[in-house]
Amino acid sequence: MLNSRLKTILRKLMTAEGPLTGKYLANINQVTSRTTREDVKSLNGLLCENGANVDSVMGKGYQLVIDDDKSFRKFLQSIFKEEASDDTFTPKSPEERVNYLIKRLLLSEGYEKLDDLADEIYVSKSTIQNDLKHVKNILAEYEIRLESRPNYGLRITGSELKCRFCMSEYLFERNDEAGDYLSEAGLTTVAQSDLDTIQTIILRQIEENHITMSDIAINNLLIHIAIAYKRIISGYHVTLYQSDMQHIIDQKEYLVAQKIVREAEDTFHVEFPQPEIAYIAIHLLGTKMLSQSNDSKEVVEQVLDEGVYQLVMNILDKIEADFKLGISQDKELIIGLGLHLKPSINRYKYGMNVRNPMLKNIKRNYPLAFEAGILAGIAVEEHLGIEINENEIGYLALHIGAAIERQKLKSGPKRCLVVCASGLGTAKLIYYKLKSQFAREIDVIGTTEYYKLEKYDLNDVDFIVSSIPIAEELPVPVVEVNAILGEQDLEKIKKFVAPGRQSVYDYFQKDLLFLKKSFASKKEVLEFMHNQLHEKGLVEAGFLDAVKEREEIAPTSFGNLIAVPHPITPKSDTTFLAICTLVKPITWHDKPVQFICFLCVKKNSTEDLQSMYDLLGKIIENGPVVQKLVSSGTYEEFLAVLES
Repeated sequence: MLNSRLKTILRKLMTAEGPLTGKYLANINQVTSRTTREDVKSLNGLLCENGANVDSVMGKGYQLVIDDDKSFRKFLQSIFKEEASDDTFTPKSPEERVNYLIKRLLLSEGYEKLDDLADEIYVSKSTIQNDLKHVKNILAEYEIRLESRPNYGLRITGSELKCRFCMSEYLFERNDEAGDYLSEAGLTTVAQSDLDTIQTIILRQIEENHITMSDIAINNLLIHIAIAYKRIISGYHVTLYQSDMQHIIDQKEYLVAQKIVREAEDTFHVEFPQPEIAYIAIHLLGTKMLSQSNDSKEVVEQVLDEGVYQLVMNILDKIEADFKLGISQDKELIIGLGLHLKPSINRYKYGMNVRNPMLKNIKRNYPLAFEAGILAGIAVEEHLGIEINENEIGYLALHIGAAIERQKLKSGPKRCLVVCASGLGTAKLIYYKLKSQFAREIDVIGTTEYYKLEKYDLNDVDFIVSSIPIAEELPVPVVEVNAILGEQDLEKIKKFVAPGRQSVYDYFQKDLLFLKKSFASKKEVLEFMHNQLHEKGLVEAGFLDAVKEREEIAPTSFGNLIAVPHPITPKSDTTFLAICTLVKPITWHDKPVQFICFLCVKKNSTEDLQSMYDLLGKIIENGPVVQKLVSSGTYEEFLAVLES
């Protein structure tokens, strides 16, 4: 039906605001323009029967046109259903093959021969050998080994517990609904009805025992119990160290795990051994166990023990030192991070990875919060000596992002009163102009004539915009303007409302724009850019190492051909963006990249960088803009695209 290239094209066309050029689509898929033309043709053939088509816009590219919403939606549903249940699934990209092999080996009862695996997915033996290196690295993260035995083949060895964690990550493609955790590639054999039953048991028990669990945590538990049931039938068991066991049995979560297991045993007629119950209790420990009747003060006393509180304060101090976000005293954030970290520590201790389905969106929409999340992750590592991955960093970033938004609300728009000489006409003119120009920054609370001003209560007003001179002293500042607001008037008001906020274009400098370069790798780009910035005296000596350190924690490639590399902590005396665009995309971690934006923030900066982050966010989200920026040959063309 749809191969992975066609899916990529369809996904891009569905989210694009304007037409996408063939060249852009070719770069995203890393194929030639000719292949892309053929792909678009095939895609169009399929779409025509399903309520849509790909329209070719002269000189601009391709655009998706949907004629029949209902039948197009049906078509999309069928793609995803087919993907999940297609027995003839053949992985195409290296990443798909690696995922396939992990699932295949995890489920294998004995040894698997290399040649058989290669034949199964229609690739050469050398390709499989190369893929297996990646498989090995991924499995090593779960402390699972790939054992190779002459004349026998390959098999996985590792504790049952670790294999189980790995399975839950790779066996089920988890979307938003419990009904979607069905097999991919026909590899899993847990019936949907069994999954539904297990979910019902979990939901009933956590409700009866007043446990608050996030959807993600429930999904994880559901999958783990399903795998446990499957493995017990096959005669496999989890083993846990006795000391760990005792620690878990003493927790109240263990009692709830027992109840869940008893119900599962009655339903499926299997017996769960004690370590299995402890194992399910680990899952409940890895979630927020709070009685819903408590008020927040009690919750804090109950939940945030001294160690966790100290850790949260360390994190917030570290973030404040580098980012000056003004959120270190936010009570809601302290509680939120504390409640998140307490169970997380249990998860790290037992090596449980939780996949974060929102990760991509968090990185794109809250880049500043994600950077702060990385610092939080480092603080956790220093405090506890355990490494955390970017899924967890994403969750920390969500808490921080919410606090940043609260901070913005607190400072809020400035309340303004419009004063005019006479007649409502001019007042209304000023009123509407302010509304349209400063919708976020100013809340116009009313208009009044000059002679009525003394009767007005100015306690609720931050400043006055007046079209006539006001001689007397007032308790609030007055900005004097013309009745018809001109550029200078707007500039006056802007200075008053948002002092110190720079224009976005101040961050782009002509001599820091390197367009249409031919580099073959991420390493070449980083070294070239570092040399340029160093020669101009813009960055310190340790800049490149700090950029590499940041990349190791979480790659800065966001998809949509964009990467935004930057040092883990500020290493420059000014704030600026340095841009490099490439003739052909390179592979950056696991994504094609053609637009590289070096983000350098001034050390100990107190400036408001929100406008810069907003602009970067808009570029990252917008395929057509990226393709125009990549095609720009001069500074003027580049700026023209941004201004449009």
